[in-house]
Amino acid sequence: MTMDERAKIVGDTTLSNGWTRLSSVELDYTDRNGATHRLRREIFHRTPAACILLYDPGRDIVVLAKQFRLPAYLTGDPAWMIEVPAGLLDGDEPEEAIRREAIEETGYRVRDVRFLFKALTSPGALTEVVHFFYAPIDLSDRVSDGGGLAEEHEDIEVLELPLDEAVAMIESGEIIDAKTIIMLQWAVINRNHL
Repeated sequence: MTMDERAKIVGDTTLSNGWTRLSSVELDYTDRNGATHRLRREIFHRTPAACILLYDPGRDIVVLAKQFRLPAYLTGDPAWMIEVPAGLLDGDEPEEAIRREAIEETGYRVRDVRFLFKALTSPGALTEVVHFFYAPIDLSDRVSDGGGLAEEHEDIEVLELPLDEAVAMIESGEIIDAKTIIMLQWAVINRNHL
């Protein structure tokens, strides 16, 4: 029996279909010992997204976005989260979407975009796949104030921080967003090649 044959969806019930879909999925799962079990999982269906690390090697700074996040507020964490620019693909290709998001959120136009990898953000409960990108920038790439789209009620503060200071904010608990932590650690590992 192949790995794909070990799981079979037997039911998928929509529990909520608002901003995104929440479903209860039943599946028959055969474990590695050959025993089959009926499992039920709630799955939050998220559309694909992209994020980008904007780094100015000349000034050794990263450009981040600070905005309100309801889930962080609900868990008692700082609700105004510091993150790399990111957004949903909205039907676009990942690179096209992240170019749009970078300028909307930060005001920086990106020229040389480099795809790094993609990852599932929380594979036990979310279908969200995030495409990770990097782009070198400098002051000449700042073409607007950024801050997000008024019609989407985005209220984004643009932060320009030294890379080492941003990394220190992980340990201090000021940066708790997983994609941002991944990207800042990637930058430190690759700093000599950026």
